[in-house]
Amino acid sequence: MQLFSHPEFDAHETVSFCFDAAAGLRAIIAVHDTHLGKALGGCRMWPYASEADALTDALRLSRGMTYKAALAGLPQGGGKSVIIGDPRRDKTPELMRAMGRAVDRLNGAYVIAEDSGTTVADMRLMAEVTAHVGGLADEQAVAAGRTGDPSPATAKGVFIGIRAAVRHVWQREDLRGLRVAVQGAGNVGYRLCRHLHEAGAQLWVTDLHAPAVERCVKDFGAVAVGMDQIATLDVDVFAPCALGAVLDDASIPAIKAKIVAGAANNQLARPQHDRALMERGIVYAPDYCINAGGIIDIFYEGPDYDAARVDAHLERIGATLTEIFARAAAERRPTGEIADRMAEERFRV
Repeated sequence: MQLFSHPEFDAHETVSFCFDAAAGLRAIIAVHDTHLGKALGGCRMWPYASEADALTDALRLSRGMTYKAALAGLPQGGGKSVIIGDPRRDKTPELMRAMGRAVDRLNGAYVIAEDSGTTVADMRLMAEVTAHVGGLADEQAVAAGRTGDPSPATAKGVFIGIRAAVRHVWQREDLRGLRVAVQGAGNVGYRLCRHLHEAGAQLWVTDLHAPAVERCVKDFGAVAVGMDQIATLDVDVFAPCALGAVLDDASIPAIKAKIVAGAANNQLARPQHDRALMERGIVYAPDYCINAGGIIDIFYEGPDYDAARVDAHLERIGATLTEIFARAAAERRPTGEIADRMAEERFRV
């Protein structure tokens, strides 16, 4: 398994392979860049087909976190961790504590938080053995109704980003009647559906977990569709909110939506697919820009947490995307290239 010659290796500062036989832990922690501050990034637990797949995911996700933090205007770096395993079958308290001990050995270079397959409760278990955990609400925040879960902020940021994309493409402010296909109805996807439903949008939803789809059908009047149909529906917006690499040589030619804007990380299978979307006249909201709500929310956590300040920062996602769309149109360059350039201006030294 390659590291330094790996196609996704991007001058990562640290890549740690973590193992605990007693707890059953097999994990990878990737710290991409800490020039702006400590690396913050979620912990994904997934039954990867191979260790090589897990490494690829960790490298791609950690790099994305660096760009996400920089573009969101946050003084922090980018990192990510992955645990190899099925969260519904393999997760135990001791596994989470073992992961916490692995994080602690990095002495604060990496701050772990919730992600796909992990929860705030898992983070609390890790916090028993390390102080380097984000996304934990203190007693005062809990009393105010905050749980520490960054999903609501992520979903709200994506909703704000979709509004910005709709404004750019159709010069309209409202989303009433907008047709949106949402791929993934988990913590973020479900909340995004709520925002869209309340704004008057029509929804088509899919997810590998059938009860998640049924919930959206019941609560929002969404239309349930198969996983193989969602990207090809005749809709206005395609919102990938599950795992990444869904925009590739096979899917892009079949997309009918004019906008791709969703919460999933690393939506592009390869960098060149950014240009492929542009050549098809599809406006792509760079994923690490539109889904930055979670790390914005975590940045403000603590006893002085102020929801109004968080909301104001979330609104900046829309402003940043508006600038990206305008510059991309003026320069006739893919939106992802423009976003990368803007982020690199902030963290490259």
